[in-house]
Amino acid sequence: MAVDIKNLNHSQLTELIAKAQSRQNELRKDKVAKVREKINALLKAEGLGIDDVFGNRATKGRRATPGTPVAAKYRNPANPEQTWSGRGKRPNWFNDALKAGKKEKDLLA
Repeated sequence: MAVDIKNLNHSQLTELIAKAQSRQNELRKDKVAKVREKINALLKAEGLGIDDVFGNRATKGRRATPGTPVAAKYRNPANPEQTWSGRGKRPNWFNDALKAGKKEKDLLA
């Protein structure tokens, strides 16, 4: 089925693109399902499980997730409740302490 896209207006092109992307996603999902079935059949035929082949991926090589708190590396001597992990932008209290002559090692928690 050939579509003459030169005769389509903007809204028709947008609709055609959306339908094509939707169909592309459906085809990809079908392909993934077929590959998954083949893998499971092969594993079953060999008497293996996914963990036997790939290991327990839930803990192996695990990285910290975004938003995971990091231990405080520096503490404000004037207000011990204020801490900084050493990552990201320096807090104002840290900069003020450095300007006042303190060294980074003096602020270690």
